Amino acid sequence: MSDYKPRIADALLKRKLAGKGAVLIQGPKWCGKTTTAEQIAASFIYMDAPDQLKEVKIKADINPQELLAGATPRLLDEWQTVPQLWDTIRYEADHRKGFGHFILTGSSVPLQQEDEEVIKHTGTGRFGRLNMRPMSLFESGESTGEVSLAQLFDEPSAILGHSNINLSELAFLTCRGGWPSAVEMDREIALDQAYDYCEAVREKDMSRVDGIKRNPEKVGLLMRSYARNLATQASLETIAADMQANESKKMDTDTVSSYISALTKLFVVEESKA
Repeated sequence: MSDYKPRIADALLKRKLAGKGAVLIQGPKWCGKTTTAEQIAASFIYMDAPDQLKEVKIKADINPQELLAGATPRLLDEWQTVPQLWDTIRYEADHRKGFGHFILTGSSVPLQQEDEEVIKHTGTGRFGRLNMRPMSLFESGESTGEVSLAQLFDEPSAILGHSNINLSELAFLTCRGGWPSAVEMDREIALDQAYDYCEAVREKDMSRVDGIKRNPEKVGLLMRSYARNLATQASLETIAADMQANESKKMDTDTVSSYISALTKLFVVEESKA
C-alpha cells in the first residue's frame, strides 16, 4: 500500500515469523493489525466478513485445512470468530517444513473459557505472539524520533532532540489518539473517532466479548473512572466508590472486576507492569 505508514511492529512481525510456524497479532480494534499483516501476507482470508462467515464456519467444521490452503504467510483475519481453527493451525505449523506459515489477527483475547472445548492446545512453541497498540507519535509522524530508548543506553552522551509540539498541540494529539485512520482526518473529525470508539465498546462490544449482558451506562462510568485513575494503584473498591458518584446503587467489587476483565479481553484497558 503506497500510503502505508511504517509501524514498529513491521520488523517485529518479520522476526517472529522467521522463528515460528504462526504468529498471532492481538490488540484493540482499529489499531492497524490487519493492515500491518497485509504488508507481508502472501494470501489472506477475512474470517468475519458478513458474506463469508457462515461458509467459513461450515468449512472449519468439515474441512478446516481448506481454509489454510494458499500462499504463505497466509493471513487469517479476526480468526477468533472461528476458534476451532486454532488446533488445525497449530498442527499445520508443527508439520509443515520451515517457519512463517500463518499470521492470525484478533481484537479480543482468543483463549476464552467458552472456547476450551474446541481449543485443545495452547500453541506453545508453535505460535509467536505480537501485541499491537495504536500509533505512537513517531509512527504517525508527529515526533521526530531524534531521541530513542536505545540511545539512552547505547549512546548516553549523545542524547539531544528538539520538539516543535506545544502544549495545545500535545493536548489535541492526546485526545485524538493514535488510530491510524484518525491520523489522516481533519482535526475536528479526528477527535470524534475516540468518542465513537468508546460508544461502540459500551453499547456492543462489552456484551459480545463473552456473551454476558452488561449495562452500557456502568461501562461508561467504569471507563471514566479508569481515565481518572491512570498511573495510580487504585483498588477495585476505589474504582467502585468513584463510579457511585452518579449512581444510586453501588457496584460490588466482583461486578467491577468482571467489567474490567471484559475491557481487558477487548484490549481497551491494559494494566501497567510494576
